[in-house]
Amino acid sequence: MIQPHLSGGYILEELVVGMVAEKLVTVTEERIQRFAEASDDFNPVHMDEAFASRTAYRGRIAHGLLSASFGSAVVGTILPGAGAIYLGQTLAFHRPVRIGDVVTARVTVSAIDEASARVVLRCAAYVGDDLIMDGEATVRVPRRRRPPKA
Repeated sequence: MIQPHLSGGYILEELVVGMVAEKLVTVTEERIQRFAEASDDFNPVHMDEAFASRTAYRGRIAHGLLSASFGSAVVGTILPGAGAIYLGQTLAFHRPVRIGDVVTARVTVSAIDEASARVVLRCAAYVGDDLIMDGEATVRVPRRRRPPKA
């Protein structure tokens, strides 16, 4: 398991297939509310317990893209970190996430294309041992760090 790079981000030449980073995030009422406000997604399955209790989920669930955003946090802050630019993402959702769940977002470097400075990352998220979401992200990674401004 790697830690954030001292500079804030890994450059292409520092990445190796198999590098892994993760972040643990607790899903709270406040996170769901803020995500709904940011995304303008107020689907009652996320916001209204009475409505959600009558669905197949038998209660409120977090937005799927809220859980996916935890993987984005790993990509943007740890692996590769600052300077990484998302080019694409596939996602598959396997289980619902509920208020109080602790989501472990894990990112693994699975391929590096030095010619294009693109990296493929295997993304997975878990609640306990249960896989709740997975997919692949393609990101562009800087080849060198910019020197600090004088």
